[in-house]
Amino acid sequence: MSVLVFLEHHGDELQKGSLGVLAKAASLGQGDVSAVLAGGGVTALAAEAGSYGAATVYVADDASFEPPLPQPRVDVLAKVIRDGGFDTVLFANSVLAADIASGLAARLDAGLNWDLADIAVESDALVGKRPALQDTVFVDVGWRSTPRLAIFRAGSFDATPTGGGAPKVETVTVDLEPYSAAAKVVGQEHEEASGPSVEDADIVVAGGRGLGAPESFALAENLARALGGAVGATRAVVDAGWYPYSAQIGQTGKMVSPKLYVALGISGAIQHKVGMQNSSVIVAINKDANAPIFEFSDLGVVGDVHEIVPKLTELVNQRKGA
Repeated sequence: MSVLVFLEHHGDELQKGSLGVLAKAASLGQGDVSAVLAGGGVTALAAEAGSYGAATVYVADDASFEPPLPQPRVDVLAKVIRDGGFDTVLFANSVLAADIASGLAARLDAGLNWDLADIAVESDALVGKRPALQDTVFVDVGWRSTPRLAIFRAGSFDATPTGGGAPKVETVTVDLEPYSAAAKVVGQEHEEASGPSVEDADIVVAGGRGLGAPESFALAENLARALGGAVGATRAVVDAGWYPYSAQIGQTGKMVSPKLYVALGISGAIQHKVGMQNSSVIVAINKDANAPIFEFSDLGVVGDVHEIVPKLTELVNQRKGA
């Protein structure tokens, strides 16, 4: 089996999800794992990939790849796959990765399995594990031909260094297809934010309709700030305009897997559970003792968030000496 992992980067930082997929691929024990990286000025990032299991990193380093457009990256991947004979290509889920994987599947007439939570080698066959029936069961999925393409949902794997050494770096030169160069990025706007993103944070404090009003999200923000975490929200909250959609966690939002997840006024509907159930420790505060979230929380507090959270934030700040 020859495995290639697409590494996504934002600025001068490799994304945690991509590194997690790379580390998982290396752990399969199916020989050396390679990675591919495309962008402007990205050669310096290749060395980091070696720490997560990449034996070889194929780098397309050119200013033309700097805009986050999918088709040029499809060209790069298609060339690397054909020249290197790779039979398996893995992606961490993101908007960009989904566009690239689908375009690559069409280009190579390849099978694509998406929303996988795990992957394994069973009886010398590669088997994907995909959640189904609202994440109540897992089903085994496979591929009928090669190359096999797979996208893993966010938070499936920890980005844990494997202890690998410096990888071999191969420069990739690609002549872009005419249609790949047709789209242009005319501008990019970045959301003003401080602290970690909700996908990468080790601590997430999420609010639901139980907070009562949009201004009450200050409770979640203050606690997240004290803990050094990020703020998340339920779909009902963002649909109501209380908080930005970029913070939505759940089946139709973002998947998170922090070390600590604090749920404030969240009932725990299955759609929300799907997005945060991989959290290491789940703490729920809700005045409804029968809220479904208490069924899968590690610690549940029955009470009014408006009384409990300010005191909790104060205690955290006291412990920090703030």
